[in-house]
Parts: sequence; C-alpha cells; structure tokens
Amino acid sequence: MNRFAALALTLACLIAAPAHAQLKIDITKGNVAPLPIAVPDFAGDTQLGQDIADVVAADLERSGLFKPIDKSAFIEKIDTQTATPRFADWRQVGAQGLVTGVISTQGEHLKVSFRLWDVTGEQQAAGKEYNSFKNNWRRIAHIIADEIYSRLTGETGYFDSRIVYVAESGPLQRRVKRLAIMDQDGENHKFLTDGRYMALTPRFSPKSQEIIYLSFAGKKPRVFLRDLQTGREESLGSFDGMSFAPRFTPDGHSIIMSIALGDSGVTNLYTMSLGSRQLHRLTNSDGIDTSPSYSPDSKRIVFNSDRGGAQQIYTMNADGSNIERISFGDGRYGTPAWSPRGDLIAFTKIAGGQFYIGVMRPDGSGERALTSSYSEEGPTWSPNGRVIMFSRQDRNGRTRLYSVDVTGYNLREVPTPIDASDPAWSPLLPL
Repeated sequence: MNRFAALALTLACLIAAPAHAQLKIDITKGNVAPLPIAVPDFAGDTQLGQDIADVVAADLERSGLFKPIDKSAFIEKIDTQTATPRFADWRQVGAQGLVTGVISTQGEHLKVSFRLWDVTGEQQAAGKEYNSFKNNWRRIAHIIADEIYSRLTGETGYFDSRIVYVAESGPLQRRVKRLAIMDQDGENHKFLTDGRYMALTPRFSPKSQEIIYLSFAGKKPRVFLRDLQTGREESLGSFDGMSFAPRFTPDGHSIIMSIALGDSGVTNLYTMSLGSRQLHRLTNSDGIDTSPSYSPDSKRIVFNSDRGGAQQIYTMNADGSNIERISFGDGRYGTPAWSPRGDLIAFTKIAGGQFYIGVMRPDGSGERALTSSYSEEGPTWSPNGRVIMFSRQDRNGRTRLYSVDVTGYNLREVPTPIDASDPAWSPLLPL
C-alpha cells in the first residue's frame, strides 16, 4: 500500500473525558516542567505493542512537554483495555498521566485502541479506537501521540507530519544536493531526486501531497511541481529570467516565487495559478525581492528585500500594495516564514558575525532570538505553529537539522542519515 496515500483509517471514540478532568499542561509559560507520563507496551501483540508504545513515548518526549517514565519502574502490568488501572501503583512511580492500549490483528488488518488516564484524578481523560492496515502502525502511533498532546495542551498536535529537505553530500566545493523526505521523527527516510541536478528550496502544498522546488535540470534553474503519491513531476514553465524561492498560497491553488530578469540581478515577486499558469507580477523594485510567505488568511505576504540598501523584512497586501518594512534591528534579515497561527513571523538574522533564528510579530514588534550559532538559517513551522525547524552548519561545513520550541526552549538535533539543509514541514497528513 502506498504510504503517501491518505491513511485508510476509521476511528471511534471510547468513553469521553469527564468535563472536570484536571490533567493538563499549561503551555502559556515560557519553560514548562515536563509532565511525567507512563506509556506501557500495548497489549495483544508483543512486538507491535512495544513498537507503538515506544513511538508514542518518543513523540511526546521530543516535544519537551512530557517526561516518559522508564518501563522498568512499572509495578502494574497492563494486559487488557477494559480494566481500570491500579492508580496507586502509577502514582508510586511518579506518573501523572497513563496511556494504555490494546492491539488486535486479522490478516493485514489492524485495530488499535488506547485510553489516556488522569492518575491523580483517577479517571479517564481520552480514548479512541483506530482501524487500518498493519503497515500503517507507525502513523497510528503518531496519531495517538497527537491526540494525547491535544488533550493535555489544548493545541493541535504535529507528530503525524513529514519533513522534506535538501540532502547534501560530497566535498564542500562540489556539494551534491538532492531532495529527501522523512517522517517528522526521522523515520521512513527516502530520497526523491538522484543528485544528477541540484535541487533546492522544497516547499509543501498546504492542501495536497505535493511539493514545489527549484531544480537546475536543463539550461537554467526552474521551479518544478512534484506529486508525492505518484512521483510525477513537471516544470512550471520557462521564464525570461531565473525563477526561484517558490511557495504555495494557503489554498494550494497558486504559487508565489521570485523571478530575476536579465543580467541586472533585479528580482521581483510573481504569483502563478497552477490551473491556468497565468503569471501576475506583485512587486516592482530595483533590488532583490525574495523568500515570500503568505499569512494563513492569504491577506498578507512577508518577504525579504534589499530595496532599502540592506536585506530587511517587508510585508505587503496579497495584491502587492501597502508595502511596509517591519525589521529594524542591527544586521541583515532573511528567509521569513509566517506561522500557521498567524501570530508570528520566523526569520534568519545575521549580526555581529553570528546567525540567529528569531521570531517577531507581523508588525515587527516583539522581536526575540530563539537560537544562535556560527551559521543557521531557513526556519520552517510545525503544523500547529509551536515548533520551528531549521538547518545549522558548523565550522567544518557539517550541516544538520535542528528544532526549537517557539519559547526558545527544547533545542535538539533532528536525525538525518546525511547532511541536511533547508527543511520544510508538511501539514498534518490526511486521514
């Protein structure tokens, strides 16, 4: 079964959470103490039950908001989904939350049910059942982790998602750059291009399983559209100048990109309908306008430009009107990305010989740095706007992916089998 297709899955709610359930995490604070949670192996299938529980626990731990308890400390053995846990046993090992689950299989079909328990309140907080195929077990684990995350934080989860990035290999002066894709936890890794032609700036469609990217196949760089389900791809046209830095509009029906005309280096922003392929110019400057990103309501666009003499961040209406500069700190600003929530814009900043990943409000206020290093760039948002991923290069030229919470806490490396740059985070996968 094609794992890029929508998950063939049905679900049913088990007992609903009581209205007075108190188990929750207050994520409005800057540095939240992780909630101790126990995730025993799911009953019914020894290996699959262990695998699903391990993925759920790893997802929750990676968020920085949960602290899974070591299984060796467990007192009670959970071997059925119908019995109420012995809450005293779980309090004794320090658990505030408990996840129990049961698996049953018939041929290639898989049924997984789970319950989330409030150990202190001695009550169930959530419960669902999923029916799918065995080879979808990892996705089901991510979906369960998303459900737990959502119930305890009040926000949508982000674990059932993927990352596309530029995989780099070879000498620093002759880097081979090809596209790769993986689950957000680094599993199910796959190369999408073979490296014969350089591939850059991949971006996900917000509505379908497609990406756009810049390819150097042919005589000049062009933007390509690739269907992740079928592998089919096509060029979006050959223009008078080089086209680059593409990104989808929020409805997925059009793209916005930079086109450099002639040899002057002058670069402006254009939109193109994917249906009609009609091109529409948005900016008209004598500088370089690039790295556009839409607000989630499609009304505004953020981009970086050197039209004022130095590279800064600007916003404008979706029709190109009302252009306003919003970055005014020391240094140069680039690669802006509007949060899916609409409340923040992430960016790269270069100042004082350091690179920074930071955020600011859409009017430019509230600027704050989340990370800094020798070299880092290219922020991309998780589907729920809580986490930012970016690439970081050390002084030896090694480039890896990192993620950080929007509060600036929980910085960690994202595993890839090869040097990695320019990540793009997908929306939640379709069910």
